[in-house]
Amino acid sequence: MSLIFCGAVLGGQALADPSHSAAHVALWPTIPFVRGQDLCQYQDAYGRTRAQQASDMVRLLGDLIRAGAEPKQAPELLQTLDSLIDQGRQRATGGFGMDVLLEGSFKAALDRVYELHHPQVRKVSFFNPTALSELVRVLRAQQRQGSLEAKPIEGLTGMAWGTYSFSPGCKGDVLVTLHLETQTGHSFNYQARGIPESVMGQIAYQVFSQFQKTHFPSQVTYQGKTLELLGAPGNVLGTTNSPRKAQFACECIQARLPTVGEYIYLNELGDWNGGVRSDKGLWALSQERVMAPEMPNPSMVRSIKEFQSPEIRYFCVRHAIGKKTATQCSP
Repeated sequence: MSLIFCGAVLGGQALADPSHSAAHVALWPTIPFVRGQDLCQYQDAYGRTRAQQASDMVRLLGDLIRAGAEPKQAPELLQTLDSLIDQGRQRATGGFGMDVLLEGSFKAALDRVYELHHPQVRKVSFFNPTALSELVRVLRAQQRQGSLEAKPIEGLTGMAWGTYSFSPGCKGDVLVTLHLETQTGHSFNYQARGIPESVMGQIAYQVFSQFQKTHFPSQVTYQGKTLELLGAPGNVLGTTNSPRKAQFACECIQARLPTVGEYIYLNELGDWNGGVRSDKGLWALSQERVMAPEMPNPSMVRSIKEFQSPEIRYFCVRHAIGKKTATQCSP
């Protein structure tokens, strides 16, 4: 049965680019995982030189003879032990189910991350285009969802698949990659290493961060108006040693520095709801001032003269209805 993992449409809006802050992606529930090179066996075969392998073999033969084995029987005993090890590994890795385990672990881990952070809007979910009765029939037959009618396929906007390999070191770890590709040509790749039942937790958090975090440019509603978050020129958050330099940089992209109220509001929204955490460090304000949230008394608004060679962070904003048509910046 062919397996498909796709993004779908939520609310009638085709949104395949998660770099937009309002993007939602609904994923097809079946995730195909392809088994790659067994790095455990590869390291076992090529992790040592031929001379080192021969030396190890001679040492093992000596141990067997000292343990009472006949010299003629020692090579055969070594071959038998090696064969038993190979049989054990084949039984452990030859059956089906690793892809199902990784898929289920990813879904559960992603739900745990969302439960932990509680964002107002969930931007990654799983999409089921079939009726529940059909899902029950498929599960009773011990099958996985994999076939779609033509009509639901029209709503799919991307696909993803994964690979896994047994990690070098031969301690039970797997190296897993997850690839997401959207219809618009954007691709996202995630990788982690760990024991099979928990490795997908690392990847789930990577996916959550990619799609849920605030991306620039984006928009939020503040005091009844649309506020655009532009980031800093050439970066997401800018760093400088002077509020005047930060103000100049924002003016050159037809924007301005946030006000204290805007900083506080965006901090309350947080990184997962379209805002920006600004509760630590110094943040640039206009008129040669900075906001110091960790120094609230008597006021967290301070003159830059109170600090020597500070590291000041900033990003630029503007109201959507008041865009300038020409660059107006001066040092």
